[in-house]
Amino acid sequence: MSPSRPSRVVVIGGGIGGLAAAAALHRTGRQVTVLERARSLEPVGAAISLSPNALRALDVLGIGDRIRDLAAWQGGGDTARSSAAESRGGLRTPDGRWLTRTDAAAAARRFGGPLVLLHRATLIDSLAGLLPPETVRTTAAASLTDPGDDHRPARVRTPDGELEADLVVAADGINSAARRTLFPGHPGTVYSGFTTWRVVIPVPGVEFASHETWGRGCLWGTHPLKDGRVYAYAAAMTPAGQQAADDERAELLRRFGHWHEPIPAVLAAARPEDVLRHDVHHIAEPLPAYHRGRVALLGDAAHAMPPTLGQGGNQAVEDAVVLAHHADDLAAYTAARLPRTTAIARQAVRVARANMMSNRAAMAVRNTLIAALSKARPELLLRGFDGIADWRPPQSPYAAVHTGTVGTGER
Repeated sequence: MSPSRPSRVVVIGGGIGGLAAAAALHRTGRQVTVLERARSLEPVGAAISLSPNALRALDVLGIGDRIRDLAAWQGGGDTARSSAAESRGGLRTPDGRWLTRTDAAAAARRFGGPLVLLHRATLIDSLAGLLPPETVRTTAAASLTDPGDDHRPARVRTPDGELEADLVVAADGINSAARRTLFPGHPGTVYSGFTTWRVVIPVPGVEFASHETWGRGCLWGTHPLKDGRVYAYAAAMTPAGQQAADDERAELLRRFGHWHEPIPAVLAAARPEDVLRHDVHHIAEPLPAYHRGRVALLGDAAHAMPPTLGQGGNQAVEDAVVLAHHADDLAAYTAARLPRTTAIARQAVRVARANMMSNRAAMAVRNTLIAALSKARPELLLRGFDGIADWRPPQSPYAAVHTGTVGTGER
């Protein structure tokens, strides 16, 4: 990169990562253009969980507390269904037995803030609101034609002509064309071995604790939301590319309809059109770098990972604020982000293998160990998020603990 600060930035992709990067770079005084191929900034997917690390990154953008206030559900905080029993979720078996009971407040104390569940549209709208209206161009399919170097700008082709940029942020998703242009020899994504379903619907009269249930080669999660609706998700080991012969609600009924409540109640309330299904893919072989020339890869374009740690979107938001901090030195961006995201992606793959085992004997051993550990040393169950949820951004201010306290530093 040139030693002079880049002033013209083109962001390819108007998802969470792209908009967060645009907002972070706009805050530094750069001229930013976001190119989104869709007709509007409507997000794909139902909800997103934001852990304290991502909320600290949003603090850098100035909207962390707003997002906490808008959260549809907040672990360790008040919920619409706020009885003591309902505030303690955990891990269950298909017959309803609790393997663990999670103290969300303890997790919030350990990591310096709560886990919040947010409608993706709410986060997209909040990020877009940080940008001047003319920043985002929709129906603007873009392709990288030249990554540029120290002596020439990068170039991006759009329906209205070619744009030159001092910095291009490629946030064009898991099937990133920019990634293929920068690293044509990279094998790309692989199928993770499972498919997922998601639904957000009202389920009147049903109260329950937030939980995840592990079965044989499959899992189900259910979370109550503040507005009275329920966010539910499921995953199952299946060959890639399969679809239900009738509809996806019927498929969920076949797979999960006999599991413990409130799962049958959620499925009874759902309509076929409420259910979203997506096969899961991830980048198994890390990229050699997250940049080339004047182009930086971000989010799924750089490090697509399984959703089993809930960190895909969180890491994209982290990417955004770190990229803005190192916009003059993309090698420093790669150095800051590639080792961390690679480790988290690999951990997500390991967790997927553990929570969707198919061998009954191995499942029994796993469940026995988890239940025993939960009773003897429950704090050890949180260790899997050490080094993830306690991350600190390089910029300040951010909330060191969600009590209004502001801290500085970089982890």
